[in-house]
Amino acid sequence: MSIQRINPGKRWSDVTIYHGIAHFVEVAESEPLGDIREQVSAILAQADNKLQRIGSDRSRVLAVTIYLTDFANAAVLNELWEAWFPEGCAPSRVCVKAELADPQYLLEMAFVAVAA
Repeated sequence: MSIQRINPGKRWSDVTIYHGIAHFVEVAESEPLGDIREQVSAILAQADNKLQRIGSDRSRVLAVTIYLTDFANAAVLNELWEAWFPEGCAPSRVCVKAELADPQYLLEMAFVAVAA
């Protein structure tokens, strides 16, 4: 079975799909980046777009790794996270404190989801 790469570049692909499982990573793409609420909202909206592009939706997210630069932002993250997923569809999740490549980014999320 082949690997499908959506918008492949030299450093990353927007989405990589293998055996019906999609992997993609999101950081806020809005300018200016804004506070934690704005960045989480932007990432979740971007994830919705990626999921739609692969014929999927929020209920088909299997796992998310969240890289958070400051655990003081966890309450806002959790509030928006819980509102984003349909009832009973929260995926496996890990949240780690990390230093990101750009200090303006407050978080980054790596998604694994079932593709159509």
